[in-house]
Amino acid sequence: MTIDHRMIWNEVKDYLFIVLGLLIYTVGFTLFLMPYQIVTGGVTGLSAIIFYATGFKIANTYLIINASLLIVALKILGFRFMMKTIFAIFVLYFMLMVAQMVMPVDAEGRYIKILGENQEFMSLILGCCSTGISLAIVFLNNGSTGGTDIIAASINKYHNVSLGTVLIFVDLFIIGTCMFFPQFGTYIERTHKVMFGLCTMAIENFVLDYVMNARRESVQFMIFSKKWQEIANAIGTQMDHGVTILDGHGWYTGQEMKVLCILAKKRESVYIFRLIKMIDPNAFVSQSSVIGVYGEGFDEMKVKVKSDDKD
Repeated sequence: MTIDHRMIWNEVKDYLFIVLGLLIYTVGFTLFLMPYQIVTGGVTGLSAIIFYATGFKIANTYLIINASLLIVALKILGFRFMMKTIFAIFVLYFMLMVAQMVMPVDAEGRYIKILGENQEFMSLILGCCSTGISLAIVFLNNGSTGGTDIIAASINKYHNVSLGTVLIFVDLFIIGTCMFFPQFGTYIERTHKVMFGLCTMAIENFVLDYVMNARRESVQFMIFSKKWQEIANAIGTQMDHGVTILDGHGWYTGQEMKVLCILAKKRESVYIFRLIKMIDPNAFVSQSSVIGVYGEGFDEMKVKVKSDDKD
């Protein structure tokens, strides 16, 4: 596969996974959250609050708010990100519109509660796990669902702050707006909705950060083997991976030995172990988790360097 074809395939793959993430989001939101009138954060959550209070369609509110935020995506996140954001906004708009039309209703026009009555908290857990996973899928494939995701992605681009942390502060404001809608009942009932909203925020952002960090998790290998050169060649050529060779000295044996040090993504661990075992089944291997790896092939160092520090 040539470089051009590889780039095209990567772009197509991004869009396919973005659609998958949005589909999971729509299913989780409409099946588990909307029938129980559970509030969430984000533009979708704000649109849902307006829908619960006024009956104005969620998809329409979602589109109106996001249209005003696309300029931010263009200036800060770039044209490529904006195109995927526009794509995601319209796809999610279409999915939410269709989902609201096909959702079954009872004789009084209320959406059918798929888990039955008095199952708000279980529905909240299932719905937030679905939306959290879906948002992670979208972010990991260089996309955004728009709205507060644009704000979170903009901050995350320049600062080493997790997406979930940024979304928490924005979502607190959105969920708190429930207190200003008398249609939700008394202050006690509105407080009840806010408490449920805070639970949705905590679960969704925990799942989002967990999936994002699990995908980016890195490990360090220390490999002790007499066939160190063959192992290094295999890892360097077959995996196109960097290998650092260290000089080791055994305390007990007094022998000199080369030690291979490798930093890799956790998902590459099985393949590295397989290569080692094929070459030297008796190799001594140490694997450890690392908090963060920054540089070529890994994460970018998102810190600002002051002009005074350069002097």
